[in-house]
Amino acid sequence: MQNRKLKIGIVVGEVSGDTLGAKLIRSFREQGIDAEFEGIGGPQMLAEGFKSYYPMDILSVMGIVEVLKDIKKLFAVRDGLVETWSKDPVDIFIGIDAPDFNLRLSKSLKRKHLPIKTVQYVSPSVWAWRQGRVHGIKATIDLVLCLFPFEKAFYQKWQVPAAFVGHPLAGQLPLENALDDAKQELGLDLQQKHIALLPGSRRGEIEKLGPLVLDAAQILHQKYSNYQFLIPAINDARKQQIDALLQSYPQSLQDQIRVLENRDTESKIGRQVMNASNIIALASGTATLEAMLLHRPMVTFYKLNWLTYHVVKFLIKIPYYSLPNIIAGKKVIQELIQADATPEKLAAEIEALMHVETAQIQAMQHITMHKQLLAGNSENPVDAILNIL
Repeated sequence: MQNRKLKIGIVVGEVSGDTLGAKLIRSFREQGIDAEFEGIGGPQMLAEGFKSYYPMDILSVMGIVEVLKDIKKLFAVRDGLVETWSKDPVDIFIGIDAPDFNLRLSKSLKRKHLPIKTVQYVSPSVWAWRQGRVHGIKATIDLVLCLFPFEKAFYQKWQVPAAFVGHPLAGQLPLENALDDAKQELGLDLQQKHIALLPGSRRGEIEKLGPLVLDAAQILHQKYSNYQFLIPAINDARKQQIDALLQSYPQSLQDQIRVLENRDTESKIGRQVMNASNIIALASGTATLEAMLLHRPMVTFYKLNWLTYHVVKFLIKIPYYSLPNIIAGKKVIQELIQADATPEKLAAEIEALMHVETAQIQAMQHITMHKQLLAGNSENPVDAILNIL
């Protein structure tokens, strides 16, 4: 292995995975590992010289019903990667998040008896729901890289090889985080108060959740005309989609909403907008952890297709949906899920966070959890991956 270049396959399906993938590629190089990377990546990974066979957006599908609509396309992508790596195998395949796709891809590679080690970076939420998946993971994954210590403990119970590598953002984001500095970075008025609205980065999420956040903004605007609303757009297509939605709202509200489009390969506009805001309202997902590590007051929400939601609700094993609440083991942020995700309730929860005492209590809880994540005895992900070779 030392005499030739290491070949590593990586597949990501969204911005957070692209961020982890780019950091992982840089980590390999920083440790002097001669490697080339290919598979499916986003702009951050492409900037690191990654070779992507398909656009990352092709995997940006959530929910059971939504996936079924695109199932043929997803199978074709999976089969295409399997064919490519059957002819010219990578040494290691690393699936970053996107577990429904990546675990199936790992299974397909194992069935071909290819000399490829398989890694799942970011554990699927098997500890939360569909725990039976752990048997499939044990059979097809050589190593799980866990972001949280409780995940490694879960896998140890099932004799699945796992390493706790921590969440890179926990060390990257400071414990002291000045709001004014963040506002200045985006060229915002320091005297203005801002509310971040994040309906998601996928087309389908903005389609479903965009009207929810804009309706809530309209309710708040009628009561608090001094607040400005910030919406991040990961690319030009999402910005156009948000701008089109805004056309059906009063001009007075449009004047108080800024849609900020991502302008660099790091895809960090969502983080910048959250960091510069006094209050955050965001779709439940990995971004809730990022918001927690920024220590800003927040409320989270989500709506799925009704069939998907009822299937998930039947299978889920824990009382919370958002990562801050799961990590804390108690409700530290408000969750508005499905029928509770209404403009009126979202506006009311944002209004509650306008009270200084409520906001300060939540911010202190976020800092406490941030310190807990930093205190974990994490391993180097590159070392953990190389060890399975």
